[in-house]
Amino acid sequence: MRAFLTFLLLAVVAVGGWLAWALWLPVTPDGQKFVLLHPGYSTRRIANELKSAGIIRSASAFVLWHHLHHKRSLKAGEYLFEKPATALDVHDRLARGDIYVHTVVIPEGYTMFDIAQALQNAGLGSSQEFLDVAMSDTGLIADLAPEAKTLEGYLFPATYEFTRTESMQDMAAAMVKQFREVAREIGLSGDVQKTVAMASIIEKETAAPEERVLVASVYYNRLAKNIALQADPSVIYAELLQGRYEGVLHHEDLRIDSAYNTYRHTGLPPGPIGNPGKTSLEAALHPAETNYYYFVSDGNMHHRFAHSLEEHNRNVAVYRKVMAGK
Repeated sequence: MRAFLTFLLLAVVAVGGWLAWALWLPVTPDGQKFVLLHPGYSTRRIANELKSAGIIRSASAFVLWHHLHHKRSLKAGEYLFEKPATALDVHDRLARGDIYVHTVVIPEGYTMFDIAQALQNAGLGSSQEFLDVAMSDTGLIADLAPEAKTLEGYLFPATYEFTRTESMQDMAAAMVKQFREVAREIGLSGDVQKTVAMASIIEKETAAPEERVLVASVYYNRLAKNIALQADPSVIYAELLQGRYEGVLHHEDLRIDSAYNTYRHTGLPPGPIGNPGKTSLEAALHPAETNYYYFVSDGNMHHRFAHSLEEHNRNVAVYRKVMAGK
């Protein structure tokens, strides 16, 4: 009997020592360690993933501890481990759902191609996967823009926080939701697709917010006179769609056969050529009242506006002189 009690005591001490080693002794990760736990993972699968990543010492001890605290479910998501922590600390983090989020900044004017690359650069998935969604999931915007062929124009520029357990559909939906909020705020109504198409051109043409209503007036004036918009950004977008844009626009590119080429076709392009911000959307809704029909860069991040072709040509000459002197 004494031998049995002695054995039992030794066993208890051994198990206690093992648990102390496995659960209470901190583990220092080998640098930054990301662990992605997908929805539906069992506790055993989670423990094995943590053990394989060198975050905990024993998967069995982790599972045992969890079963003793079964009321606290473990949350799926991506976790970053970079500081010493005990298995109990790790369990608490998973129970809280202290997941890692990827911050993605989408600047005004980004196209869906730019956004797709930004998401890929953030480690959230392949750019092609996002493009597949952006080019097909138009149901997200069908009530506002029933003729939209893609989500271009409705992926609102903002700073987003996404997790790796979110799908590309989730991310696109978040951007469209933000567009809807801004659209409601500024009173966007009527032919939404045409307004957003105009706003996307305005966004691409000037980075100066105060100029956007003037740029809008130029293009609306040209539309009213059935004059081709001749917007270089629309040609660039036409080349992006055909996979042939090389970063520089050449004179021969202005002849590209595309409905988005506003040199060859009068009127607005068939859809937006990027994703405009709030200021450009407002400019498209409320353009300035002018008799301007032309504008050209002044070489200093702003533009010179003109009523006639003769005045415009003089502005172009000034621009060339400024650029030659730089």
